[in-house]
Amino acid sequence: MLIREFEEQDWPGVWRIVREVVRAADTFAYDPGMDEAAARGWIEVPPAVTVVAVEDDRVLGTAKMGPNREGPGAHVSTASFMVAAEARGRGIGDALVRHALAWARARGFAGMQFNAVVESNTGAVRLYERYGFEVIGTVPEAFDHPELGRVGLHVMYCRF
Repeated sequence: MLIREFEEQDWPGVWRIVREVVRAADTFAYDPGMDEAAARGWIEVPPAVTVVAVEDDRVLGTAKMGPNREGPGAHVSTASFMVAAEARGRGIGDALVRHALAWARARGFAGMQFNAVVESNTGAVRLYERYGFEVIGTVPEAFDHPELGRVGLHVMYCRF
């Protein structure tokens, strides 16, 4: 598996993953009816970046990373990750998290903040905790999970 910057020919594979993850409505606070044009918002512009995890020219995962905020908040980074359902459990999410952290550290960010991690997404929470992230707060019932009802959204932070 190779992680590299997004190229336009990757879009069909990225769109497949974004559509799948967003329609499941259990991990991202995006409109499950999001169309392809709106999904293009996943692709970042500098100084942020979007990457893909590819194997044999097939996009298996994607991540985006950049400053969490502009101006006085630009010293803290953020990132988001999506992995195709058929590729989960193969370490792709782990590799994308490592890549995002290395990217942010190499650019001198002070830390990385995740603004809305669904608390029922326990696999992601455990993964982030393994890399030094802490839950610094939870907004109760801020996410309407399709099976569990309203669950909390964690704010997670890793200081570099």
